[in-house]
Amino acid sequence: MKRLLLPLLLVGSITSLFAQKAPASADEIMKEALADAKKQNKKVLVMFHASWCGWCHKMDTSLNDASVKKFFDDNFVIRHLVVFESDGKKNLENPGGQDMLEKYEGKDQGIPFWLIFDQGEKLLADSRMKAIVNGVEKLQNTGCPASKEEVEYFIEVLKKTTTLTEDQVEKIRVRFRRNETH
Repeated sequence: MKRLLLPLLLVGSITSLFAQKAPASADEIMKEALADAKKQNKKVLVMFHASWCGWCHKMDTSLNDASVKKFFDDNFVIRHLVVFESDGKKNLENPGGQDMLEKYEGKDQGIPFWLIFDQGEKLLADSRMKAIVNGVEKLQNTGCPASKEEVEYFIEVLKKTTTLTEDQVEKIRVRFRRNETH
């Protein structure tokens, strides 16, 4: 019996070492991000994304591009919330992420979908810009800005929520316009 028990204990211990830790909840992520934003005098940029989402990866690549990364790092605490994962990867989703996406009217907008908050958790902007679709004004998700109109909307949001200089804004404009062709 002792011979059987020891291997079972070892297997159980090894399995628990490699078990994935559950993702943090949307509430936990927001609480931590807001605390960091207060300490660093920044805004919070939350991006809803999924592992399979090509435009989400483009947005991350754009935000982390060496030509603009410092501007975003200097102005924002950036956090990601995983939503809409495929069946085999549902374990990656942040509990409460979908609820938060719905709360801020992003449920049917597609991803990436982003929100900008002040340090008091007041929503300052989101990725939806006004657009005319079939003669009707609608809010349309810019997600990862790429087209001229999407990038200009993003630039206007950044001008309202940061103190970026015109030179910095132009570098961001150039970087994000590359998304349309790459």
